[in-house]
Amino acid sequence: MVGMTTFPIQPNYANHILVAGPSNVVRQRVLESLRSPVRSFEQAAGGAETLVHLESGFWQVLFLDRRLPDLDAEELSETVRRRFPGIEVVMLDPESAAEATAGEEKEGGLEEMGPAPSAGKNKNTSQHEDRSLLGLHSILEAPLPGMIGNSRIMQPVYGLVRLLAPRNTTVLITGPTGCGKEVVARAIYQLSPRVARAFAVVNCAAVPETLLEAELFGYAPGAFTGAMQSYAGRIQTAQGGTFFLDEIGEMPLSLQPKLLRFLEQKELQRLGSAEVVRVDARVVSATNAHLLTLVREGKFREDLYYRLCAFPIEVPPLRDRPEDIAQLSSYFLEKYALRLPAPQMSAEALQLLKTQPWAGNIRELQNVIERALI
Repeated sequence: MVGMTTFPIQPNYANHILVAGPSNVVRQRVLESLRSPVRSFEQAAGGAETLVHLESGFWQVLFLDRRLPDLDAEELSETVRRRFPGIEVVMLDPESAAEATAGEEKEGGLEEMGPAPSAGKNKNTSQHEDRSLLGLHSILEAPLPGMIGNSRIMQPVYGLVRLLAPRNTTVLITGPTGCGKEVVARAIYQLSPRVARAFAVVNCAAVPETLLEAELFGYAPGAFTGAMQSYAGRIQTAQGGTFFLDEIGEMPLSLQPKLLRFLEQKELQRLGSAEVVRVDARVVSATNAHLLTLVREGKFREDLYYRLCAFPIEVPPLRDRPEDIAQLSSYFLEKYALRLPAPQMSAEALQLLKTQPWAGNIRELQNVIERALI
């Protein structure tokens, strides 16, 4: 059952775990199924206690026994998904949970949390692996569309993206330049129900300040000199889809209130027009800047920061994931080779690549491989 399935959960990411159910043994086995130590692990014996915990803390995964003594587990699950959209709810298999409870009763019951019975004490339980838990294992470890590498430091990123993708939660992706923030944003889009609609991108650092407002919000004819026809703006082109704001830390302070209004009301006005346009677009933003520092310096609005940062995802630099360099190098070798099969990386060259600081991250590695091929 639970004790047979293990998950590598990183201490700084998907490690805030809440387990709800009447059986001490089931709750203990969920804890034992996590290979890495967790930062926050709490237990609740019933549905009402579960809600109290959810209201008073930040949780990322809720393991929920279907046999709650006070509330219907399915109804509670729907309530949690509605009120706490950032939490992944994992329903524990009822058959396995019942067998674990039987084992608990055979041992005389446990009123306090104690060590879980070994697999030998409950052979039937050890033969059942919870399908929901196996699903979570896949969520936490599988790479994202367009991303390469199976390093453990990236697995929490993959897991968080998969938890967030089906929702409309606003996401802020942080990390150094060249680490793949836009790839993460595109993965959120590609795994979301909005994938059939547009993915619109604006890089706030690449558009002149005088043109950024018109580029984002659009304009009506005559709004300024040279505006001969209307322009919908990039936000409106993402109607029904996803709007990605790259380098959001570079957005001028004068434009930030207008973006804040859109995030709050899902409404915008084109330059030179009194018409209010409603736009249903999910907003994902990214930055290599420390936004809270900009807030303290008066360069970024605090209320906008908290709107954008409904759920943050931090992408680690390449130097922290050296085990991914071999896969990334092979990919770039095949991408830039003039003929196939592509040249192979020698062991000495690969070891040299793994020892580099990679200040430019994946983008720098890509350039190095391309230059080497040339």
